[in-house]
Amino acid sequence: MKTKFLALFLTLFAFGAMAQKSDKVLRHVVMFKFKDTATPAQIKSVEDAFRKLPTQIKEIKGYEWGTNNSPEGLAQGFTHCFFLTFNSEADRAVYLPHPDHKAFGKVLGPHLDKVLVVDYWTQK
Repeated sequence: MKTKFLALFLTLFAFGAMAQKSDKVLRHVVMFKFKDTATPAQIKSVEDAFRKLPTQIKEIKGYEWGTNNSPEGLAQGFTHCFFLTFNSEADRAVYLPHPDHKAFGKVLGPHLDKVLVVDYWTQK
């Protein structure tokens, strides 16, 4: 009886630990400051290229983006924020060197002044 109880307890504990871990996701936040010489058409080409990545890289589980509209004046020239979601660090590790991500970098590179990247595990 004790063995069955212990086995049930360990199973429930392990399931609970897995459920807690699966509630968390890895966020990859990328912000761009474009060169002053970047035209609206060039910036749009960067936006369009980034928008394609979730259809090209299956490890990206979530995607959204937008442009700064904060009234605080603290953006330091960063205008674009892209927000990717991964289920694991292993998925992010596939994304970073992925050929489609590297190709995106070639579209972005000539127009980029600065980039800021922050990754974090979500907390509840």
